[in-house]
Amino acid sequence: MSDTILAADDVPAAETGWSAKIWMAMLAMLATSFALVSAEFLPAGLLTPMAADLGISEGMAGQVVTVTALVGAVTALLSNILIGNLNRKAVLVGLSVLAIAANLLAATAGEFWLLLVGRAGLGIALSAFWALSVAVVVRLVGPSAMGRGVALVSLGVSLATIAAPSMGALVSDWLGWRSAMALTAGLSGIALVLQLISLPSLPATGSNSLGDLFALLRRRGIQLGMLAIILLMAGHMAGSVYVRPFLEGVTGLSTNMVALALAGFGLAAVLGNLVGGRLADIEAGRALAITGAIMALSALALVLWGAQVGAAFGFVTIWGLSFGMAPVTLQANLSRAAPDALETTGSLMVVSFQVAITTGALVGGYVVDTYSASANMMLTAILAGLTLLLALLQPKY
Repeated sequence: MSDTILAADDVPAAETGWSAKIWMAMLAMLATSFALVSAEFLPAGLLTPMAADLGISEGMAGQVVTVTALVGAVTALLSNILIGNLNRKAVLVGLSVLAIAANLLAATAGEFWLLLVGRAGLGIALSAFWALSVAVVVRLVGPSAMGRGVALVSLGVSLATIAAPSMGALVSDWLGWRSAMALTAGLSGIALVLQLISLPSLPATGSNSLGDLFALLRRRGIQLGMLAIILLMAGHMAGSVYVRPFLEGVTGLSTNMVALALAGFGLAAVLGNLVGGRLADIEAGRALAITGAIMALSALALVLWGAQVGAAFGFVTIWGLSFGMAPVTLQANLSRAAPDALETTGSLMVVSFQVAITTGALVGGYVVDTYSASANMMLTAILAGLTLLLALLQPKY
């Protein structure tokens, strides 16, 4: 259960910068993350026309997101075991081919169950990619530049989160929801070409097993790292999913003003990716502590001063900064607890994120229905604050 964490021969040390070959390889990884996450979030802008075309309710249409997440959670546990000793470049290329096929099936599905099959295929490609991503990044750029490498790949997530729903809605209005789905297949096609051209051969450095996974779970650093992911991301989901009701009900913003506030959130998240990568390369635990502190303080500030328009805009933007930092610092923190088992760690990372997202959305829904949107912001502040404490108590790597 050992992963090679040393950079390839043509990869310079982080201090001397990356070669053109490495930049191109990292661009391929970024393009892959953008394509996959765009496809994941696309239905947010397509539910109404999709439901009308297939003759189902919008609530039923929303299950295309659920099936992607559920299949992804199972895939994350098994993917690195099933790929065995296959060359990791071949695996990544195969996942892009699967994503293309899955998106095309979803785009042409005449019945709802076929659409679900296509989305399940996307879930497999998405989770298997993320389970491998950190290990591949470290082999490309070297362990000392892991934070910056993970940040570059995570940048695709931030960009897709901003672009996919609006892109889907726009293309759907022009050409129909099926054309929007087909567009994501094209994005995966571009990623596939970049992978074939740019990624070096990445022979397997060892096989993984369920025994390896359970052995890793016994490590204290892994347990704390997974708990940090669940706390911080569940807290983020509990608040962020219901930030629009907060901005409308507490701050009194119009729909256009809410959209402007969320645009600031998204732009700050892109900056957060880059900041998080730099901090994670200095010291992963400290970077996570800073991320938790920023999210906790911004959510608490919204509770205290969110009725003021200027304060609401400012603190939503600061929250976006911490959200951009979170995937980078959380992954770096977990990975540095097991540098000898990055692929297996990647599986546990994906599972932790899926548990956090599901839990946060469910608990957030209960809190907002039972109490208020302000209570959701307070829950975010509490869970992010607990993440800060956890990060400070962790051993330094």
